Amino acid sequence: MNRVAAHTLSIAWLIAAIAATAHAGATLDRIKSSGSLACGVNIEEPEYSTQDAHGNHIVFDTDICKAVAVAVLGPNAKFTIQPFRDEQVALKALKAGEIVLLATATPNFINSNSGVGFARPIFYDYQAFFVNTTMGIASPKDLAGKKICFLGGTEIETQLTSYMQREKIKFLPFSFQEEGEMEAALVTRNCAAITADVSQLGYERLGFKSVAKNFEILPDVIAKDPLAPAYTLDDPQWAEIVNWTVEALIQAEESGVTQANVAEMKKSDDMVIRRLLGVHRGWGQFIGLDDGWAARVIEAVGNYGEMFERDLGSGSAMKLPRGANRLWIEGGLMYALPIR
Repeated sequence: MNRVAAHTLSIAWLIAAIAATAHAGATLDRIKSSGSLACGVNIEEPEYSTQDAHGNHIVFDTDICKAVAVAVLGPNAKFTIQPFRDEQVALKALKAGEIVLLATATPNFINSNSGVGFARPIFYDYQAFFVNTTMGIASPKDLAGKKICFLGGTEIETQLTSYMQREKIKFLPFSFQEEGEMEAALVTRNCAAITADVSQLGYERLGFKSVAKNFEILPDVIAKDPLAPAYTLDDPQWAEIVNWTVEALIQAEESGVTQANVAEMKKSDDMVIRRLLGVHRGWGQFIGLDDGWAARVIEAVGNYGEMFERDLGSGSAMKLPRGANRLWIEGGLMYALPIR
């Protein structure tokens, strides 16, 4: 193939891609028609749900809803939050069309084979131990022969058993049906540790108040339990909008673009930043949006790191460690796909 033919083929492919995008926007049209984005948030009530054990991270989820809404509806975007007590109920509502986005859900084997698609994980949650440090516990090995408490009949119990078998640590399992009773057992030293996802443990720690200093979340990972924005698989364009909103938040942190410096960073000569912020024209059309969509998102919620610290990390009540949610250049797992 000569250079002229190859160039002609490239132009034809580009025109076809843009045309396909222009005709694939049922969800986007629906959102623009209503003037609001319907977004689901799982508030995770442990006593209600037996299938997941994430903590209540509604502030973080609300920022995700806001980010996607601003991407498609502009800086004054309206969005509604519909809370769900359980992840499976939330996923059913998503598939039924009651919401167009579920801010976070678990991209596991079952959920990924149920007609639901996921963006990349936006929060790497994991199961861990919450220990009473006054009992001399600094690692899982110190739990040998001691009571470990958990909510019974959940995946948490299965994962705990598997982990302790792998690590060859014999322990005393102590099952509860009520979260408050389990927390009381930890405070009164009837349990040496409780186990749940870190987001749940951070949420529980809020209630410990003056005695919280005696309790610590160990860094050891019992089991992975990531969270990612979810959507149905019937609209490829909508999937790309959600996917690239997540990528833009991560890329903004990688590139040093913050909520406060978006206007200044538009003057940058860095091509990645120019594409991200819409200075270099023509990139928004690939997902059916204008070129300034990502800049608006960052102005509304900040970059990924700002969101995490404000909603989950050191600036929040939960004060969760950033851990695996750090950028890849800092030893974490957050790595934005290239804008090219």
